[in-house]
Amino acid sequence: MTERKKDLIYIVALLVVIILCFSKILFTAKIIRAPDIISEAYWWMKIYNDKQLSELYSLNLKATWDLLINSGHTNEGGMTSIQFLLYLPLILHFIPAPASVAWFIVLHLFFGACGVYCYCRLIGTSRIAALLGALIFALATENASLINAGHVMKIATIAYAPWAFYCLEKGFLRRRLFWFMATAMVLSFQFFNTHWQIAFYTCLCVGLYGVLRSIGIILSPAEQEKFSIKRLAACNIAVLIFFLTTVSISLAPLANWSKDTNRGVQSGANQGKGGLDRDEAMSWSLPPEETAAFIIPGFFGFSRQEAGLNPDNIISYYWGRMVFTQTASYMGLIPWLLIPLPLIYRRDKYTKLALIGIVAGILFSMGKYTPFYNFLFDYFPGINRFRVPKMMMFIPVIGLGILSARGLDLLVNKEIRETKNFRLYLTGITAVPILLLAFLGMLHVGQNTWVNMFHDFLSSPTRYEQGAYLIEQRWNNILLETSIAAVLAAICAWLIIFGNKLRNAAIIPLLLIGIFLADSWRVNSKFLFLVDPPKREITANNPVVGFIARDSNQYRTLPVDGSDPMMFVSNGIPVMFTSNAVQQQRWQNFLNIFNLNSRLPDMLNVKYLTYSTTQYTQDKLQLFEKYRPVFVTPDQKQLILENRGVLPKAWLVSSAIVANASKTIEILQHPAFDPANTALIETPPPIQLDGDIQSTAKAGWVGVKKYTGEQIIIEAEVFKNALMISGEKYNNGWLAYVDGVKTQIVPVNHILRGVYLTPGKHVVEFRFDPLPFKIGKYLTLTSFTLFAVMLWREWSGRKQKSGTREQQRPSFSHET
Repeated sequence: MTERKKDLIYIVALLVVIILCFSKILFTAKIIRAPDIISEAYWWMKIYNDKQLSELYSLNLKATWDLLINSGHTNEGGMTSIQFLLYLPLILHFIPAPASVAWFIVLHLFFGACGVYCYCRLIGTSRIAALLGALIFALATENASLINAGHVMKIATIAYAPWAFYCLEKGFLRRRLFWFMATAMVLSFQFFNTHWQIAFYTCLCVGLYGVLRSIGIILSPAEQEKFSIKRLAACNIAVLIFFLTTVSISLAPLANWSKDTNRGVQSGANQGKGGLDRDEAMSWSLPPEETAAFIIPGFFGFSRQEAGLNPDNIISYYWGRMVFTQTASYMGLIPWLLIPLPLIYRRDKYTKLALIGIVAGILFSMGKYTPFYNFLFDYFPGINRFRVPKMMMFIPVIGLGILSARGLDLLVNKEIRETKNFRLYLTGITAVPILLLAFLGMLHVGQNTWVNMFHDFLSSPTRYEQGAYLIEQRWNNILLETSIAAVLAAICAWLIIFGNKLRNAAIIPLLLIGIFLADSWRVNSKFLFLVDPPKREITANNPVVGFIARDSNQYRTLPVDGSDPMMFVSNGIPVMFTSNAVQQQRWQNFLNIFNLNSRLPDMLNVKYLTYSTTQYTQDKLQLFEKYRPVFVTPDQKQLILENRGVLPKAWLVSSAIVANASKTIEILQHPAFDPANTALIETPPPIQLDGDIQSTAKAGWVGVKKYTGEQIIIEAEVFKNALMISGEKYNNGWLAYVDGVKTQIVPVNHILRGVYLTPGKHVVEFRFDPLPFKIGKYLTLTSFTLFAVMLWREWSGRKQKSGTREQQRPSFSHET
């Protein structure tokens, strides 16, 4: 049997084990109980079930504008690259929803685990050791509990990280440009999975890995003979350039789009440097005391589920210093017991790199609690654009898996077990359960003292729980979890110390893997909960949706009663607002001053409000006569209000006021402001407007001829110089053509778009065609072509070498 076939057997075994460990969420008609899955991921994944495969594989590489959500939304084509993930339609089309969600997650965890396995084999570990490293990646609670949070695309993005390290290391070992280009390709496809924070962090770590490996080669004369400095520099530069060109279809539009967001350079946060405000960016920093959860997983409780009844296998929910958390930082006890071995016996470049990944990753995750992250936040480009520093913890998981694999090989090495240092190692292993038992004894003996000392901490309320009972609940959980950790540590120590006395010592790795699986399963089971899949009533069964759907899609709806906006969107009804952590700055300013009794809803074409009858009874007097009830559901629980002052999709004004952003915001809130007659503009108009804000004479009429996501055509008859205003958001990606001639679009009333028109009949066409996306698309397609050529060249070279070896192999006749 060839070495490759043996590796394949282990990878198949890896897949089987992972499927068994996650069987609860894979083989069911229910859905993972996570808010992000129930309200978002499930619905877009379900589309793949409902479409024909031919539709899913018809590439549509163009930037899109979604008319239905958030009063018009785009990332200027930055999400288009998801079409390059050719395996995605296969998973989501052939596996029926809702099981497809869980399979999508688990198969990505398997994919990432394969990357760890291959990396471990590349640096010389045994297959069984590489299997342990792979299982740590897939099953360590730090990664697996992301399922609980519903972070589907985060898991998918993380899964590419081990493969980036594998390809880069293979490039350093083989000294071939192809593998450096492959590293860039992996990073690009990771970026295409749309979780850009994880992709950014991976690029940082891969870049650091490349720099450290390059320095090591430069400092080693023996290495320099194999890999010249010039070639080394060229290969490293190739990674950077090839990555930037390959990912351009996403990076170019997103870079342009992000400049004007509430995290962009003009956001005003972070002392005028752009990015997030420091406190917001560091809210999800890992408190230093929570490193205790690396050994005692439930020391600070377990995550609280947000989408249903409380799980009954959790004694205490998370009560640490983070705002809240849906995950746990546990990575298994056995990996921590194994990593001292490579630190003692194999202190080579791979051990050092993995150790740097673990230590630096944990320090980074601690965010505001360390000078390390604060320095990066202030001075390293891009760091202040993201929140949740703890998201970096996937790097320590990878590092821990690699060192554990190396440690397992050293553990079963007979020569190593005879050394003096190994006896010192065994002493340290023995100390772990002893220290845990001593700690447990201290907790029992000094219970009253400890409880009084940490009373405020133990009794601190969360957004779900409050009351004196929390102290006893949390204290009992600490005692229980510490007891379990002590027993587990004792079992592991016994096996490591006396394992060599077993009749077949080769069974030690299997027993350790079995213990790791049992340990991780116990903890992970607290994060895997299922509920019935959600349902969004179709128009025929939902009277509110049915009533609104009869009107033109040129008007928007604003649910005020807590209704799911996506219920309307899924029925083709535009909604004014949908939640998004990153908003365009103009839009965020508008939301900050939004008031139902102002003219802001009118100019944004908000025609309908959905109210509960109880809420309407309370708010009726505040709504005045502007909104009138036009529909009540048969059960009398909901009603629809119509905005009688709503403006059409486009209108003409002949009066304008030039004002800066702050002044515009001030005027928009003024009760006397009338957007039907006056426009607020940022630069002087190129044509003379009459300037009479009191004039009631019509400037003309307009009618919408075509209204789609990327094209709007409006016919206008203008009686005098006027500014035509569209009730759509202003965005640089839109182009305007008046009678076929390209015309400038100007921002109006801070968030809307406008075009100046002279008297006469005109056809105004708006096209969404952002330039950065077009440039990025052609760069990406060029890179794909170049990589295909390199791939063919690499494959042909291997085939030729294989044929040459076959010809040179000696043959023996029967007579010989």
